[in-house]
Amino acid sequence: MAAKRGVYGLQRALSGLRVSRPAYAAPRYTSAPLRNCRTPVVYRSVRHASSESEKQPEQLGKTRLYDLHAAHGAKFVPFGGYQMPVQYSDLNIGESHAWTREKASLFDVGHMVQHEFSGPGAQQFLETITPSSLSSLTEYNSTLSALLLPETGGIVDDTIITRLPEKFYVVTNAGCREKDLAYLKKELDAFKEANPDKAVEWKVLDDQGLIALQGPLSAEILSRVLDEEGAKEIESLYFGQSTHVTIKDTDAEVLVSRGGYTGEDGFEISIPAYATEAITTFLLDSAKDELRLAGLGARDTLRLEAGMCLYGHDLDETTTPVEAALSWIIGKDRRAKGGFHGDSVILQQLKKKSEGGGVSRRRVGFVVEGSPAREGAQILNQEGEEIGKITSGCPSPTLKKNIAMGYIKDGMHKSGTEVQVVVRGKKRKAVVTKMPFVPAKYFKPTAKS
Repeated sequence: MAAKRGVYGLQRALSGLRVSRPAYAAPRYTSAPLRNCRTPVVYRSVRHASSESEKQPEQLGKTRLYDLHAAHGAKFVPFGGYQMPVQYSDLNIGESHAWTREKASLFDVGHMVQHEFSGPGAQQFLETITPSSLSSLTEYNSTLSALLLPETGGIVDDTIITRLPEKFYVVTNAGCREKDLAYLKKELDAFKEANPDKAVEWKVLDDQGLIALQGPLSAEILSRVLDEEGAKEIESLYFGQSTHVTIKDTDAEVLVSRGGYTGEDGFEISIPAYATEAITTFLLDSAKDELRLAGLGARDTLRLEAGMCLYGHDLDETTTPVEAALSWIIGKDRRAKGGFHGDSVILQQLKKKSEGGGVSRRRVGFVVEGSPAREGAQILNQEGEEIGKITSGCPSPTLKKNIAMGYIKDGMHKSGTEVQVVVRGKKRKAVVTKMPFVPAKYFKPTAKS
C-alpha cells in the first residue's frame, strides 16, 4: 500500500489553493513550516474588546478560512470577536438555507472555542460546573450541557461535552470567549484549592480549525474524502457520537462528531491548524455540485427552525436550564444527588408545584401572523397584559411562516395557546407552537419493534 501523503502534498494537488496562513489578531506564536507529519497544536489566548461594535475590522480575529471565504465572495460581519461570513455571492440567505435542507452546506465555526480537560479531577470538575451526568457518558459520546453560576444556576454559556480517551473535549461559544475563560479559570482555581489531590489540566485549542458539514448529503460527501475504513466508521456513527479518522491521502487526523445546529444530519469536524484550509477546500472540490459554503445568515434561520438557542438572546445568566426547556440535560443521578452549581435552585424548580416547585416562565415557540416578531417584542395575553418577550424570530424559509421563540408566563406555555405579539407598535396574533418547527433529521438508531 502506498504511503500516505502529508497535507502539504494535498495542498499542492488542489488547484488554486493558497498555502499561506491568514493574518490573525495579535498572534503570539511563531509558526513552524508544514512538514510531512502532524504538527503540534499551538495554544494561545486572544483578548477581545467588550463590544464588537466598537472594534475596527483590523481588530477582529480571522479564522483560518478567512482567505477562502473572501475568494468565494463572502460578505463579512463582526461576530464573536471575528470577521465572519454572513453570506456568499453565489446564494442569498434563503437560497443557502434551502440548499442546506436539500443537499449540504459547509459552515466555518472556527470562531468557537475548543477546550480539552484531562487529569484525575477532570470529570469531577466538569460535573461541578455543569448538571451533566458524565459518569455514564462513554468514550466518543457527547452531551449538550451548560456552564452554571454557583448560587443561582443561571446559564453562563451552553456547551457540548465529549468524552474522549483520557480527556474531555468541550466546545463553547465565541461570543462568550472572554467571559467563559475568566469563569473557567476562577472555577478551576477554586476546584484545585478544594481538591489538591485531583489534578486537572486545561488546554484551549485556539488554533484548531472547526467546520460544520450539514445537510442530507453530508455523510455521503464526507465518506468520499476518507479511506474505506474511515468511511465505515462514519456510517456507523449516530447523532451525538464521535470518532477520529484520517483524511484520504493525508496524515491529518480529525475529530468527527455527528450532530450540528441545523436540525439536519451532519458533522462537526475539528481539524489541526495546519490542515484546516486544505481539508476544507478538498471537501468543497470533492462535491462541487452538492456542497456550498454557507454563512451566519443561513445558520441563524436553520437553527431557529430547529428550535436551537442562541446564547445572549435565548439564554443568559438570568435563565436556568429548567426555564429554558433544557431540563433534559440534567442527568438522572444529578437530580438525585445534586452536587453541581445552582443545584438547590434547579432541583427545586424541577419539583411539582404542589411541592413548591416550578418556574414563573418557560421558553416556547410561536408562529406569528403578519410581520415577523423580532427580539424584544412584547407578548400579551388576550386582555393586553404583558406575559413575556420574544428572544429570536424570523420568517421561516422552509415553512413560509413567521416563527419565533421566547419566554412566556408559566401556564400560558401550552401548545395551541393564542396570544398577541407587538410588532412595530401593532398587535399580531400568535400561537404557542411546539419546537422544533421543522422536524429534526438527526441520524439516530431506529426503535426496535
